[in-house]
Amino acid sequence: MRRDYFELTVEGVGDGADERATPVVRIDFHGPEGLLRDRLSDTEGDLLAAAEVDVAFRLREPLSDTADPEGVVGVTNRYTGDFVLELNETATDVLPFIHAARDSADDEDARYRVVIDVEGERLVSYDKDTFLVYDHEGNLLRSESLIPSGVEL
Repeated sequence: MRRDYFELTVEGVGDGADERATPVVRIDFHGPEGLLRDRLSDTEGDLLAAAEVDVAFRLREPLSDTADPEGVVGVTNRYTGDFVLELNETATDVLPFIHAARDSADDEDARYRVVIDVEGERLVSYDKDTFLVYDHEGNLLRSESLIPSGVEL
């Protein structure tokens, strides 16, 4: 599936955002619906639940080398490891989103919502509490990641 089929927007981030509101990452797919639906389905054809998918950001260059390092946002099937989708984004788009999720949590674990639409029509919505960030060499960046308390990686 081509990365340019996807468009990512975020809500609840920035100066005008309500600090208590759950940040939302919206991924809109502009390609063949059957392809995305198949990747988001289990072996019985049911859409995957939130607990069955993981979201991560993988940098393609060091964070400190450029002003706006590029990377890839990936949604994967937790049980098979298969990529459901990938799209190109920059660290300046993704990291503030993770910080906003952290800031909205107070003393609770941070949460955010992933909404996946097909041509503007809702396909799935997932409430998540983990968003892992990896450097360009594949090492986990714990300080940039959103990891619930009590989780060991």
